[in-house]
Amino acid sequence: MSEREHGYARYKLDGCRCYTCGWAVAQYNDAREHAIRRGEWQPFVDAAPVRDHLLRLRACSLGLRRVAAIAKVDRKRLQAVLNGRPERGTGPQEQVRPALAVAVLQVEPTLENLGSATPINSLGTLRRLQALAAAGWPQSRLADRLGITDQNFGGMLCRPMVTVRTARKAIAVYDELWLSDPRACGVGAQAYSRARNHGAAMGWAPPGAWDEDALDNPEAFPDWTGQCGTPQGSKAHERLGLPTCAPCRAARAAARRERRAAA
Repeated sequence: MSEREHGYARYKLDGCRCYTCGWAVAQYNDAREHAIRRGEWQPFVDAAPVRDHLLRLRACSLGLRRVAAIAKVDRKRLQAVLNGRPERGTGPQEQVRPALAVAVLQVEPTLENLGSATPINSLGTLRRLQALAAAGWPQSRLADRLGITDQNFGGMLCRPMVTVRTARKAIAVYDELWLSDPRACGVGAQAYSRARNHGAAMGWAPPGAWDEDALDNPEAFPDWTGQCGTPQGSKAHERLGLPTCAPCRAARAAARRERRAAA
């Protein structure tokens, strides 16, 4: 017989059925039942939200192995939630421990979590690089900082997807250069003017027109004037000598319709 002290552990682990061990188990079960009734103890939670989240992460190219590493849980436990244990003849788990649910649900498909070769939408990357070009940074300089050729850089500006590795580099380059004057960093006056003119011709918004939080938001648009997207935005464009942007055109048209409706 074990030398373990009599109580709950000895009853469960060593099979001792003495009065002391039995009393300890009875006390534990009673406290457990009262805690469950009061809502203070929840040993299991529904596995469906965890399973749905794993499927969403998989759709974003985050596999079980990567999720398990980030959440610091055993991959087999995630497999049991998603597919069950076929070798045991069991289907997907219906319940999981709360700690596992919390750990998995906190995993998000961010750039930090995605694999470097994972393809993602290029919107934020292109906005950052276009903004730098519009500010006077030659594309050849930006290509050098990204570690790609000028030809690949030009092609990337037309692609709907980029790798996570490229997106991370673009963020780092933008964070480093967006407040810098290209001419103070060795860019010649001719190259500076050529980059700015090309950016203006393409309608690329400079860094000053973007809020940092808006660069990756598909629904966001650059604020060229401080009033873009409002009925006053068109006049602000005229005062600054800038082409009217799409949100300002839409706001102006909406204001005209309202005036006609009210007339």
